[in-house]
Amino acid sequence: MAEMFYDKDADLSIVQGKKVAIVGYGSQGHAHAQNLRDSGVDVRVALRDGSASIAKAENDGFTVMNVADASAWADLIMILAPDQHQRTIYNDEIKPNLAPGKTLAFAHGFNIRFGYIEAPEGVDVILIAPKAPGHTVRREFVAGRGIPDIIAVEVDASGSAWETAKSYAKGIGGTRAGIIKTTFTEETETDLFGEQTVLCGGTSHLVQYGFEVLTEAGYQPEIAYFEVLHELKLIVDLMWEGGIAKQRWSISDTAEYGDYVSGPRVITPEVKENMKAVLADIQSGAFAKRFIDDQDNGAVEFKELRAKEESHPIETTGKELRALFSWSGSKTDEDYVDGSAAR
Repeated sequence: MAEMFYDKDADLSIVQGKKVAIVGYGSQGHAHAQNLRDSGVDVRVALRDGSASIAKAENDGFTVMNVADASAWADLIMILAPDQHQRTIYNDEIKPNLAPGKTLAFAHGFNIRFGYIEAPEGVDVILIAPKAPGHTVRREFVAGRGIPDIIAVEVDASGSAWETAKSYAKGIGGTRAGIIKTTFTEETETDLFGEQTVLCGGTSHLVQYGFEVLTEAGYQPEIAYFEVLHELKLIVDLMWEGGIAKQRWSISDTAEYGDYVSGPRVITPEVKENMKAVLADIQSGAFAKRFIDDQDNGAVEFKELRAKEESHPIETTGKELRALFSWSGSKTDEDYVDGSAAR
């Protein structure tokens, strides 16, 4: 059984007694910074000179420092920059300003697990990872609720790193919902596996194949889009609320029977074996090396794959349909393509 902690198990005064630098002001960065500030923590936002996020952080009332100065000032440095940029930011600007007694914190264990970042002796290394996008972390905190977090300690130089991690989680609202104890290795490997095989890679390619089968059989692409993509949200929401069992209870008997007899024809035992191979690549570091090597090479493969997937016919159909209906929301497809919509 997982070990869990709640508000009563965490001492907020620990993080309130520290100077905290939040490196990055994107999805998670803005949420951590604002939630900690509202919890009475002395927070500075650390950004590289010329960052487009400087104005946003300042408009939100934060003092912005460059990363080197913030790292020298802070007792706890939470790195929330993208995985591929963390190593360079750390080596160039954070590491020279670390000293024994400080704490290095992450919301994803990628760079620690695969050895791209190594902290000097005497520095605590902790992880606090909310299991939701940053805008949800912030929204739930403001509403008086919280998002479950997972916490880990890689290096406990001070002897009190676990208490610091719990206190930080309380500061961002995690202990309101409950925080789960894990390790950097478990968090990183399960997170990458879930993304690649189910949440992102598995789901997107399953939807694309379903769309292709229907349109190649002569069905209208708009109808195919609704059947294999649009209605997916309804199913996932039911799973989120009450597990797969509630989803099956809520749908028609016809759909439930089709789940049982046809699901295993699509998701075969071979799929599970392929998942095991993906997990092996994650565990060995092969995926991490491929990703980082490509990023260091200008992200050539990454950009080629992105362009290929964006050209799939389901994207054209979906864009045209979403423009016609009120349920599409206020953000346009262009907001996501150009990166202006918050992730």
